[in-house]
Amino acid sequence: MAKTIPTTLALLMLAAGAAHADTLLLASIDLDKQTVDNRPKPGMSMTAVESTYGAPENRHPAVGGGNAQQPPITRWDYAAFSVYFENDKVIHAVARHQ
Repeated sequence: MAKTIPTTLALLMLAAGAAHADTLLLASIDLDKQTVDNRPKPGMSMTAVESTYGAPENRHPAVGGGNAQQPPITRWDYAAFSVYFENDKVIHAVARHQ
């Protein structure tokens, strides 16, 4: 029993020393609540996005689309956000880093 306690204590100390975490620091982004709430919602069509938000500043050509497992993904950039489409439907809209 006397050998068990020091061995257990040594293992716990070794595990505690090995258990550490890296810290990831990201630049803070101040998002305007109205901008976040005003982004296109998933499922909106390209036509609906353009009629609601106007013409995008930049339209990136579709990537993929070679087969059903890789549908075409298109990105439109607006001043406050970028919109990602699969075929012609919004899949995600993200705030742009200003």
